[in-house]
Amino acid sequence: MGLHPVAGHFIAEHYVMHEGQETFSYYGPLNWLTFNVGYHNEHHDFANISGKNLPDVRRIAPEYYDAIPHYHSWIKVIYDYIVDDGISPYSRTKRVTMETKEIDALRARGGLVK
Repeated sequence: MGLHPVAGHFIAEHYVMHEGQETFSYYGPLNWLTFNVGYHNEHHDFANISGKNLPDVRRIAPEYYDAIPHYHSWIKVIYDYIVDDGISPYSRTKRVTMETKEIDALRARGGLVK
């Protein structure tokens, strides 16, 4: 990963930096160089919108994006990752893997599509 500022993008998107929120957006100037990759929550909410339009999503719906934790500096993300005792390589959302029979039961009840 390294200490390059853009490495903060990987940490912010894949580590739990704040309890209860599994991914973060970054609203700093490096979005201009990284094709708005920092608009990560917006991307997850509207995956079919191109990166160049993700800032418009935030602008249109500030009540959804301004109130949730986010970063303005990927360097701050790296700093928090290094010095915050509550954040470690294990601070990731863990998903439970389901057995095939559990998936089939969900499909039978109409709770899972293909």
